[in-house]
Amino acid sequence: MVDKVFQRRGAALGIVTAAGEVAPFMPGDRIRIKHRVPIGHYRVPQYLRDKVGVVQSIVEPSAIDNEEEGYGRNAGSRLHYYNIAFPLAEIWPGYGAARDRLQVDVFETWLEKIR
Repeated sequence: MVDKVFQRRGAALGIVTAAGEVAPFMPGDRIRIKHRVPIGHYRVPQYLRDKVGVVQSIVEPSAIDNEEEGYGRNAGSRLHYYNIAFPLAEIWPGYGAARDRLQVDVFETWLEKIR
């Protein structure tokens, strides 16, 4: 039942998903970047880890995890990238202009939903 609801929401946004490949985050969802400290080069800047942002859009089509692929550890799983907007005051406390924001594309494995 839940998958059908997500598929309807996705279809309304023009997103086509394969069976079991439903994007768990939708535009407007508040998320937090996980605070992980893996060894090596990863695409999420350190200053964004543990910060709160809002999903602006889902980057389609789904893609492989290029961080894992770069180390030869990808088994072909396909997840999503999301365009996330962060208020600059969230990243740099004391930043003056409340409307300014930074938008970054982040892979699904780095995100956790804020309830």
